[in-house]
Amino acid sequence: MSVQDELEIKRIINLYGFAVDTQHWELFDQIFTHDVDADYSETSHWRDLATLKSDFDVFHAPFDGTQHAMMSHLVNVRGDQAWAMTYATWRLIRKGLAGGEFWEGTGWYDDVLVRTDAGWRINSRVCRIIWWGGNPLVNETVPGVKFSLPMTSLKAEREAGRVRYFNSLVA
Repeated sequence: MSVQDELEIKRIINLYGFAVDTQHWELFDQIFTHDVDADYSETSHWRDLATLKSDFDVFHAPFDGTQHAMMSHLVNVRGDQAWAMTYATWRLIRKGLAGGEFWEGTGWYDDVLVRTDAGWRINSRVCRIIWWGGNPLVNETVPGVKFSLPMTSLKAEREAGRVRYFNSLVA
């Protein structure tokens, strides 16, 4: 694994938080492949970039502000494929909402990346929540659509064989 590969992968993962917080969805073209498989929960799963961008736009538009922080990056590169594990925290704000104006949480992203002619891109992402607090109604930005809030531990996911970054280390 080259240091340059690791730096580029970390930059792409950090760019994701910036893209979401600026709500500039065209940046997703620099982050994900067009056929990305993005699994955020049982009810939030995308299998192409165009739908991911469109749905993120609709979901995030009502927020008065968001902040996503990506940290503790771990990267494993083998040729033109890589696996990355990233911890994240976020806060979503909707002013004037009854019951509280924010929802925040912590979780992780388990990414599979591929080297493309344009550089590294996330081809597959699993996002899981470890903890959340605040007003869960903040997430209900699309009428009739409830944001799924399952919480899971990284240990339980690893024991079930579902942490691809871990699997890449022991393969």
